[in-house]
Parts: sequence; structure tokens; C-alpha cells
Amino acid sequence: MNPLTLVIGNKNYSSWSLRPWLVLRQIGVPFEEVRIPLYTPATVEQLARWSPSGLVPVLQEGEFKVWDSLAICEYLAEHFPAQRLWPQTPEARAVARAVSAEMHAGFSALRSAMPMNLRGYYPGKGRTPESLRDIERILTLWGDCRTRFGQEGAFLFGHFTIADAMYAPVVLRFQIYDVPLNDTARAYADALLALPALQEWIEEGQRESERIEQFETAE
Repeated sequence: MNPLTLVIGNKNYSSWSLRPWLVLRQIGVPFEEVRIPLYTPATVEQLARWSPSGLVPVLQEGEFKVWDSLAICEYLAEHFPAQRLWPQTPEARAVARAVSAEMHAGFSALRSAMPMNLRGYYPGKGRTPESLRDIERILTLWGDCRTRFGQEGAFLFGHFTIADAMYAPVVLRFQIYDVPLNDTARAYADALLALPALQEWIEEGQRESERIEQFETAE
């Protein structure tokens, strides 16, 4: 495999960038990181050099590019099968893909009401009827995965998978907005938060100086 470059946005704000970054760090694959601050006068021009869609993240290997978080994770799973980025059994693998796709395509109310801002702390904010329904669905989903497939470890399917990377930003949002969690969800969130790679991302995001005002104030 040629050397990899991952293009990301601000670590403080870019939940989509976090997902493939976390996968790469968890499987120990070296890569060059290119960080492009978002919502600046230079952002569009800088992204145009890397991203066909004009969005982050982008994985580049030689001249080949993948420009979607879940697609990047799938690409890595295919190239590094020994890392078991998807569960091994067909049933668990299908559910892992389903819950990952649900995160990828859904929960727009949660994203809107509780934007990721690692420097912020907004207890009690962002509770709209729609975001509360998203939270309820996520907690149900986590509990179901842990009960059915998580007996051999602390993550949704036991060992760390792409599904956990997809929900890592949700865990951060729940911490930022102090969302109450049941015992199963709390244990799962704590397992993700204990990952050294995730702690590194949090610390680096909190040290960033850029401000994106629309993500600085929770309604």
C-alpha cells in the first residue's frame, strides 16, 4: 500500500474527520495528517487541492482518493482484514454496517441541536423533541448491540470496529451536553473515552485557536 494522507478539518469541530482518523490510529497504520481549518476565506481553495467534493475528510493513497468517512473506513477494512474492523460473523457484520449507515445518514436533529465543540460545555442545552428522540434511538441501539454482540469486550461488537468510530463523536456530544446515560451506555461511552487515540484528538482539538461562531453557542 502506498503512503496514506488523511485530510481533516478542525479537530475541535469536525466530527466527520474524527471517524476515519480514529480508525487509522486504532489499527496503527501510519499516515500523514493534513489539517485544513474550516469556514475561513482560504478553506474552499485549500480543499479544492485535495477533495473532489470540497468536503473533509479525504484519504489519499498515491493518486487515488476516497472522500467520505464511511467509505474511507470501508477501504481500510478491505486493505487491513486482520484488524477486524467489521465483526466476523455475518449477522453481527450486517448489524454493524446497518448501525454505521444509520449514523452516517441519520440523527440530523442531534447534529443540529448539539454541534461538536470540544472546548464547550453546555449541560442541559440542545434538548429539542427531535434531538431527544435521536438520543433515545441511539441509547436503544447501543444497548441492543452490547447485549447481542458485545460480550467479548467493551465495545458495541466486543472489539473495536468501524461502528465504534462512527459513534465516537456522539459520545463526545453526550459529554459536552451532559446527556444522562443508562448504565450500559455509560460503560460504553467510558470505554471509548478511555482510548488514548480519542484522548489525543480531544486534547489537540481543545488546543486549537480557530473559532467557528455557529458552533460556539448552543441554543
